[in-house]
Formats: sequence, structure tokens, C-alpha cells
Amino acid sequence: MYTATLQLCGVVFFLYKSKDMSETNVYVTQETFDKMREELQKLKSVDRPAASRAIAEAREKGDLKENAEYDAAKEAQGMLESKIKQLEAAISNAKIVDTKTIDTSKVTILTKVTITNEATKKTVTYQLVGEKEADLKAGKISASSPIGKGLIGKKVGEIAEVQTPNGTMKFKVDNITI
Repeated sequence: MYTATLQLCGVVFFLYKSKDMSETNVYVTQETFDKMREELQKLKSVDRPAASRAIAEAREKGDLKENAEYDAAKEAQGMLESKIKQLEAAISNAKIVDTKTIDTSKVTILTKVTITNEATKKTVTYQLVGEKEADLKAGKISASSPIGKGLIGKKVGEIAEVQTPNGTMKFKVDNITI
């Protein structure tokens, strides 16, 4: 099993896939789920017809073999259809999570964790998020980063040993919140 992230309509989804590559769970809030459905509706009712019109207009301009506008419109339609399929899959596998039920007894995705670097004694707070949403300046690190991976599952008081290109770093988990 492995984890992948997908960003659609400005929202990062965490996809948990089994060995046979079938998606099993996409954890989202109710608000995010509603945004996903709205985005899918827009893609199907507004963007898909617009892509079809663009292809029709390009087709009217002559020979399709040398028609760059037609090729571009077909490529854009293919990307749109791919996005629709991804969003439909995410919606069909969505598990709505109430942020009130997130377990803060251990570090998980979407929790904020305050850690202290054991070597420098510097304390920082990070929120664990998906790769696309990671922004170090905003205090958001990817759950798949070396530090994120090392922190997942740790409890307050535990030490996370993180392998980095500069060697092993140790971080003490001081606090976990939402």
C-alpha cells in the first residue's frame, strides 16, 4: 500500500492505494467534498461543452493534418477528461472526516505538531499536509518529506529520528493540535 496526493479545485487529497492500485480511501472534510462536487459539475456542464465547441471551431478551419489549433483543442479536451475521471474517482472513494474527530494523541496528516530539534534546541510548529500544499514559510510541511515521514505516528514526548541528506536529526514532539 502507498499514499499519493492529488490536487483538484485547490484542494489536496490523500489517496491511499492498495498493491493492485485500486483507490481505497480519500479523506476529506464535508466542505472539501462539497467543493469537489461543485468542481465536477462545472467541469461537466461548462468546461466540457466549451472544449467541444473549440474542437468544432478548429475543425471548420480546414485540413486537420496541419491544423495546430485542432490538435491543441483535442489535447485540452483529453486533459479535461482526465481531470474529470480523477475527480470522479476521488468523489466515489471519499470518506468525509470531521476535524473534531482527528486523533491528536499522535501525529497524523492535518495535525499541527510542535517539535524541538534536539541538537539546536530550536522549537518550531509545523502542520503536516500533502506535497502540493506544502509551504515552509507558512509552517506547512509535506507528510511525505523526511521530517513528515519521521513524525507520522509519534506521540507527545517521543523522539523522531529523521534521515536527512546531512545525517540523522532528532526531534522531540512537544505538542500536537489541529
